[in-house]
Amino acid sequence: MKALVYTGPEQLEFQDFADPTPADGEVIVNVESVGICGSDMHAFLGHDERRPAPLILGHEVAGTMMKWGTHETRVTVNPLVSCGECRACKAGQDNLCPNRQIISMPPREGGFAEQITMPTGNLVEVPDHVSADQAALAEPIACGWHAARIARSHPAGAGMDVQALVIGGGAIGLGAALSLKAQGVSDVVMIEPNDLRRRYLIDHCGQTVITEGDLFEEHQIDVVVDGVGYAPTRALASAKVRPGGVIVHIGLGSAEGGLDIRRATLQEITFVGTYTYTAQDFRDCAQAMFDGKLGALDWVETRRLSEGAQAFADIRAGTVAAPKIILKP
Repeated sequence: MKALVYTGPEQLEFQDFADPTPADGEVIVNVESVGICGSDMHAFLGHDERRPAPLILGHEVAGTMMKWGTHETRVTVNPLVSCGECRACKAGQDNLCPNRQIISMPPREGGFAEQITMPTGNLVEVPDHVSADQAALAEPIACGWHAARIARSHPAGAGMDVQALVIGGGAIGLGAALSLKAQGVSDVVMIEPNDLRRRYLIDHCGQTVITEGDLFEEHQIDVVVDGVGYAPTRALASAKVRPGGVIVHIGLGSAEGGLDIRRATLQEITFVGTYTYTAQDFRDCAQAMFDGKLGALDWVETRRLSEGAQAFADIRAGTVAAPKIILKP
């Protein structure tokens, strides 16, 4: 098969790669659409020791599988494979399984390819009215769905008049904003510094989007979602969350700095790290997408998988308006 292979820092090659072989309980998925995630960019830049070269990246996948060996079934892929037997899995926290695997990390190759193998339990059937490009958004939006659910379970986020601030206008941030609204938070504001992206989110996605400079100094917010995860965004979240509020941290930009521990202690601010989603979150998010509760899901730009290296370069240069680039094998 053909695949876009990460061969070293800032190096991607479109090349022939061995066809995948399914293990027991797994099927082959023919990839139709696969999104570029911020974590893929992190790996591409050589900043993720969990993803050593050579490796096929990509984990936001939709495609088709053969069902009962007779006809193709359209599916979206939950890329997180858990053991099902540990304490976390039995408690419904399978995203915290100590034996978890995710495609695009060894030993599982990723979705920037013509085919992948997945356990059947990780596949959600996609209805006819949802395109493969839309279905591929289930994975990044599910991260926001999980974060929104956690925010709504906190006292600061549980009321009817909750104010939420989402830092970052990529697919993770937009997914969090859409999920918060779908889960009953009507007052959601996003922060996005890139003018091109900010205008796209306003004009095409119907979001309220500002820059950090537009926030009043005294403005304090119930729920702050950091969809970026760098020291400056954590510092912003620490400054803008209200006393007793909650910061929900999704972004994996960097590991150090920014969080104001003294203020969090003196004003009882909760900081919650959130990792991906549970299998139930993924299914619930996919169903909300299929039911139209998360909008038109048309905020993608599509390119051929063979053009993937240029797509990564354009994302890095900040010249892509759409929150998500979808690659098509």
